Amino acid sequence: MATANPWDPASAPNGAGLVLGHFIASGMVTQEMLNMSKKTASCFVNFSRLQQITDIQAEIYQKNLEIELLKLEKDTADVVHPFFLAQKCHTLQSMNNHLEAVLKEKRSLRQRLLKPMCQENLPIDAVYHRYMVHLLELAVTFIERLETHLETIRNIPHLAANLKKMSKALAKMDILVTETEELAENILKWRKQQKEVCSYIPKILAEENYLYKHDIIMPPLLLTSKVHVQSVNTK
Repeated sequence: MATANPWDPASAPNGAGLVLGHFIASGMVTQEMLNMSKKTASCFVNFSRLQQITDIQAEIYQKNLEIELLKLEKDTADVVHPFFLAQKCHTLQSMNNHLEAVLKEKRSLRQRLLKPMCQENLPIDAVYHRYMVHLLELAVTFIERLETHLETIRNIPHLAANLKKMSKALAKMDILVTETEELAENILKWRKQQKEVCSYIPKILAEENYLYKHDIIMPPLLLTSKVHVQSVNTK
């Protein structure tokens, strides 16, 4: 049960209500003043709104921090990403192996550098250097394909036998193609015959029903011969 408001003159009469009623009647206190005293203070509402604003600002700050971290990770991906690190490690390993090989052959390389380079190179003018680069590319390509060319040359004595084998294989393939075509034609003919036989079956059934209704007995041999004759005609 709700308790009576002591500040409301319309509630059950008590001492406070009588005093307030007397003040209102004398004009010392108005009803608007009493209504203002009933309203809840707005400072608590402002406090809750301020708390919500603070929480939202903290969340925005957190999201901005995450975005900055993602941007930093994107900018430094070639430095800290495992894939790029693996590539760099592989490159460094290959360089290390090359340097180890150079150090192992240091004495022979030093002797080779000290040896005079006579009749081992040809002087080429600077204007022809670009053509030499193209020539070196062609030489590298030829060396890469040299094994294939040598294999082709080795197979030249067996070329006649290989051609005979290829001719036999082509003849067998032609025979198989011919047999496949004949088989396809036979399948098409068989399908056509099956369709025609299926189209005659309803007619035969209708005739049997007609004979059965009129009490006409036909020998089974006659029926089978009739079906055989119709199938032969369709062939």
